[in-house]
Amino acid sequence: MSNLTKSFLLIFTVLVIDQISKVYVKTHMYIGERITVFSDWAYIHFTENNGMAFGIEFGGEAGKVFLSSFRIVAVILLTWYLVKLYKKGTPMSIMISLSLIIAGAVGNIIDSLFYGIIFNDSYGQVATFMPEAGGYSSFLHGRVVDMLSFPLVEGYLPDWIPIVGGTYQTFFSPIFNVSDSSITIGVFIILIFQKRFMNILNEIDSKHKAANDQPLKQPASTDAPEVGI
Repeated sequence: MSNLTKSFLLIFTVLVIDQISKVYVKTHMYIGERITVFSDWAYIHFTENNGMAFGIEFGGEAGKVFLSSFRIVAVILLTWYLVKLYKKGTPMSIMISLSLIIAGAVGNIIDSLFYGIIFNDSYGQVATFMPEAGGYSSFLHGRVVDMLSFPLVEGYLPDWIPIVGGTYQTFFSPIFNVSDSSITIGVFIILIFQKRFMNILNEIDSKHKAANDQPLKQPASTDAPEVGI
């Protein structure tokens, strides 16, 4: 199995896990519902957002369309680059990080493109798949489903801390999904091994450049030597 096939298999696996988890939550929970998984630090907490990763909002409806369009273009370019890296013989470690980013982006794109069409609202009710009355929104205007919550530390900050002292804070407060996790892991791998990855890519580019710049060997002449008179 080639590294490119492994990369696409990884993308497919992440997408399957991501979409199964989202569809299950969407069809079994209502927005705001929270189920305890481990003690008081791990929950399934159903929310939806119109924006970027970890529930960050971005520019209303116009921003939603722009973000969805940008993601589609980014995925196309990243997939093209993944294939290019494979043709250059890039190590699997680099291709894994890029594959995780692509998988996460595609996972959230699916929500944005189709969830508004195939589901009805989850406010105060459990959504129905392909409802007779139609979905809650239109193409490109679907909301991204988030459900993973890990409020590891909660409590009031000491009064002596400037500005936020005495307020109730949660660490880690964002609610996210499998796609967000995939993108984050992929980016972290690149950041942690950035220097090593750059050295590998530069070495590969140098080898390809040297191979392309190498002059073709001229075939030996088969003509008989001329005899002087």
